[in-house]
Parts: sequence; C-alpha cells; structure tokens
Amino acid sequence: MSAGGGNKAVVAALAANLGIAATKFVAFALTRSSSMLAEGIHSLVDSGNQVLLLIGGKRARREATPKHPFGFGRERYIYAFVVSIMLFFVGGLFALYEGYHKISHPEAIHSWQWVPIVVLMVGIVLESMSFRTAIHETNQIRGGASWPEFIRRSRVPELPVILLEDFAALIGLVLALFGVGLTILTGNGVWDGMGTAAIGLLLVAVAFVLAVEMKSLLVGESATAETVAAIERAVLAGDEAERIIHMRTVHVGPEDLLVAAKIAVRHDDTAAAVARGIDAIERRIRGAVPIAKMIYLEPDIDRTPAVGRGATPVLTEG
Repeated sequence: MSAGGGNKAVVAALAANLGIAATKFVAFALTRSSSMLAEGIHSLVDSGNQVLLLIGGKRARREATPKHPFGFGRERYIYAFVVSIMLFFVGGLFALYEGYHKISHPEAIHSWQWVPIVVLMVGIVLESMSFRTAIHETNQIRGGASWPEFIRRSRVPELPVILLEDFAALIGLVLALFGVGLTILTGNGVWDGMGTAAIGLLLVAVAFVLAVEMKSLLVGESATAETVAAIERAVLAGDEAERIIHMRTVHVGPEDLLVAAKIAVRHDDTAAAVARGIDAIERRIRGAVPIAKMIYLEPDIDRTPAVGRGATPVLTEG
C-alpha cells in the first residue's frame, strides 16, 4: 500500500475529528457533562494523532544520507508509536480521572439537555463516514486476512492506527450517549461518570494494542510469509543458484524491504558468471517484490551433505 492510500484515510479522519471536537466542547460548555468533555478531549487527541501521522509520512520520504544509509522509512513507525502513547496518557488517563471525579461528585444535566444528544448523534454519523473510508482503503490490501490478523501483520502503520482510532471513537460515542442519556432520564450524574470511565478504559485498551504493534515494527519485523515465498521463487526461478542457504529480511520502512541471502552457486562457475547470475536474481526479486529496494546476495559453495539438502532456512514472521 502506498503512502498516498494511507494518507487518504488519515485526512478523512482528521477532518471528521476536528469538526466533532468543536461541537463536543460546545456541548460541554453548555451542559458540563463529563462524558462530553472526555469525548471532546478524545477527538482533539485523535486530531493531533492524525497530524503526527501525516508529519511522519512526510519525514519518512526524505532521501537517504551517509548517516542514515537506509533512509528514514521507520519514522512512520516512530510517529505511530507516539500516537499510541498520546492516546493512552492524554485520552485514556484523562477520561479515567474525569470519570472517577464525576462518579465521586455526580452532577445532573439540568440545561440544554438536547444538545449533547444531538452532538453525539451527529458525531456517530461523521465517525461512521471516516471509519468507512478507512475500511475501504484497508480492503484494497487486506486480502483474505481477518481484521485482527491484518492489524497484527500489517507493515503499514497508518491504517491500523486509523482503524482502531475510528473504531474506538464510534464505541466511545455510543458509551457517551449511554451515560448522558441515562443521566438525563434519571437525573443521576453517576451515569455520566460511568460513561466517561468506560471511554477511558476503551482508549487505554486501544492504546496498549497499538503500542505493542508499533514497538514490534520499530524493533524490526521480517517480510510476511507470502513475501518471503515470492522472493524464494524469484531466486530459484533461474539456474544461477542451486538453492538458498539462508535468507534474512527486515522492513526498514513500510515500503522499504531489505533482503540479505547466501545462495549456493556451482563450484565451477567463473566470477563473471556468478556476478551476472546475481544481477539476474536481483532483477527477478525486484520484479516480484517491488518494495525489496535493498538486496544483498552472497554467493557460496554448498557444503551441506546431499541428504540434508532441499530445505531453505529463512526468517519469517512469528
């Protein structure tokens, strides 16, 4: 998936969250509902998160330098990790504190009671539109993977972040509607606080999932099993290599894959023939896997006993 595809979902989410945040803060100013305050902070944090994702995408496109010879692709992972931390500390913990405060000191909503209901209903519609855009962009690259599998295995950080943020936003709006609605019906502000606390728990859970996934990408993940298999087929498609002795892959960015392999060549090949063979293999790999932009192939003589040949030890994802 290209950065442009991810950016479309990010921009759609940013536009929705800015509008929703403004209306939520107006509703809070009129009603003093803690659920509306928590939801306003939530939307504001989400807006900041989307700005960070856009900045990370722009910085990741910088050219490689002697100090950073593999480029800056992982900046997208760094900014996505910062997003998860912001969602946890600013969004989740604030909502938990506000919920605890409102449960301890409940206040009923006496004025402008219809405002938060209208705001939340409009917010659900806008968030649904943003969520639909994220789903559409994701379906173009998801294949047959389930949603949890896609979030766990995706090497592109923006779409999992936006998917989980939009999902959390929709559930949060429903929780806020539940808390505000029961507060208006019963006159008991504890329901408002419970809705706020539930929003906080939701944001903390989503932030934890995102932090775990982004940390794994930052440490460095291998290519997917499908990509590794495509590289193997490309290497062995010709007669230049007898087999792959071992191979390692690692993402240095969402669209930048490093491939390093030791390949067995015939013992009687000349140096010129080996060099031509490596060039041919590299061309086939890049044709099969365009994101394989850094390829290092080491020719060697296969010293494995004949009975042990046939297996190709490679490093794939866990």
